[in-house]
Amino acid sequence: MSRISVRGFAVASATAVTTVGAVVGVASGNAVQSSDDNFEATAADTTLLADIPAGEQAQVQVSSLSEQADVQAAAADSVARKAAEESARLRAAKDAEAKKEAADKAEAEAKAKAEEERKAAEEERASRSAVRDASSFSTQGSYSIAEVKAMARQMIPASQFQCFSTIVDHESSWNYRAVNPSSGAYGLMQALPGYKMSSAGSDWQTNPATQIKWGLSYMNDRYGSPCEAWTFWQANRWY
Repeated sequence: MSRISVRGFAVASATAVTTVGAVVGVASGNAVQSSDDNFEATAADTTLLADIPAGEQAQVQVSSLSEQADVQAAAADSVARKAAEESARLRAAKDAEAKKEAADKAEAEAKAKAEEERKAAEEERASRSAVRDASSFSTQGSYSIAEVKAMARQMIPASQFQCFSTIVDHESSWNYRAVNPSSGAYGLMQALPGYKMSSAGSDWQTNPATQIKWGLSYMNDRYGSPCEAWTFWQANRWY
């Protein structure tokens, strides 16, 4: 038995003995003794009872505070965990939204670029379809530089004319009968040998339209376009 239990038993025993003695005394005809004995027992009882809470209540209080601290700590951990989970959820949602916005933007830009390329291709096709063929020009005995340039403007796509014109400026200064004295290169394009232009027409020596037709075909086949041919010319001084 614990100390508290022993004391409780002692108190109960003392009380019972006192009560029994009193009853026996009365039954035997003895006068009841002074209450000094009872007072002494009560005092002893009081001492024992007063001593009970001193240890037990402290233990109970400490235990209660410890349990409260554990409960509060568990509650705090739960709140912190829920806050972290909510923060992670919000962050994931924000990241997903940002990725979606970026993907939508990239898709929109790709569509816009594709649309621009489509329009440019349509414009290029329209420009090419409007280009005149060499055979549509009447044959003359001679042509001025202005006439030769006018023919080229009608035969070369508008987006490529400036590049084509710049190459011709450097090669022959728009002289369709120009001959390179050292190499024998001939005509507007300074084709070498000159007779290669016969693939565009048998009148390649006298008809600038035939030379222009051949020159455009050559630049498209070898470089992709007159402007790409001009880029190569700038890097190499020939094309």
